[in-house]
Amino acid sequence: MGALMSTLWAMWFGNKEYKIVMVGLDNAGKTTILYKLHLGEVVQATATVGSNVELVRFKNIQLEIWDLGGQQNLRPFWATYFKNTDAVVMVVDSTDRARVGVTKSELFNLLESEELAKVPILVYANKQV
Repeated sequence: MGALMSTLWAMWFGNKEYKIVMVGLDNAGKTTILYKLHLGEVVQATATVGSNVELVRFKNIQLEIWDLGGQQNLRPFWATYFKNTDAVVMVVDSTDRARVGVTKSELFNLLESEELAKVPILVYANKQV
């Protein structure tokens, strides 16, 4: 019965696909979040050079999640990933008070991007003391 309902649900409402771009300063936890969603477990992550991308499925929803490197020299390239983006998640290391100003500046850059004018942006405070 469950399989029948899933099939009917997909026929009536269709499968939905969304592109999500995850940004944030280096060491904010973007890659850890991505693989927790994708694999269901925490993995030991290293600094992302460029990007990671994974497909995460939940019922009839498929998320294409892009994890972009957050090092200072990579941030100017974030905008190249914004085309056809459905949502942006900005991951913030809530324990890194020394870089609050840099984080604020990068958030303002996102808010000023014409490509993201109608795209929702979630600011995700990661890590705890």
